[in-house]
Amino acid sequence: MPSTHDPFDAHWRVALHASFSDAQKDWLTRGGSLTAHLRTLGHVTVEVTREAVDIPWRDEYRALGITLRTPVWTREVALNVDGVVFVVAHSIVPLKHSTGIWQSMRRLRTRPLAELLYSDSSVSRSVLVSHRITARHPLYWLAARQAEPRHALVARRSVFERHGAPLMVTECMLDELWHKVADRHAGRIGANMRAPSNI
Repeated sequence: MPSTHDPFDAHWRVALHASFSDAQKDWLTRGGSLTAHLRTLGHVTVEVTREAVDIPWRDEYRALGITLRTPVWTREVALNVDGVVFVVAHSIVPLKHSTGIWQSMRRLRTRPLAELLYSDSSVSRSVLVSHRITARHPLYWLAARQAEPRHALVARRSVFERHGAPLMVTECMLDELWHKVADRHAGRIGANMRAPSNI
């Protein structure tokens, strides 16, 4: 059953931006755990960069059905592949649920949030929406603490719901991810070209 909350607004949309590459379209729309997908590229580690009580960003609060000043529990992490940051993630849950239905979120430490989201059949997920992130968005500066963006970044988000309590996860993908994906693609093409013909 899909989440009854949704992350749509004027900027975050299901329809993919025309400027997105094929690889970006693929990764922005992949279902399941992003951490699991990253593991196909190398060894994944989670670095917790911030956990704190905060207020939601201006493009977040409506998706959770709360007001702009409602306190939330915020968890921010960097997802590293073979020691290189590929993704930064920003997750929020209304503060009251962080000590109730989603209290396990506070005890994750360096374990991925996916352990909570994909191991419980009572958790539902909204559709994925995506956005081109520029320096006008706080997520851009979150990413800039891990790398130096030279242009707009791409990000996706969705709302997970457990017993009516929403938790929103926003994932911003850095250039290093696209470099790795391109290298692997080029490697496969090269291997196919070198493979002996059966004809």
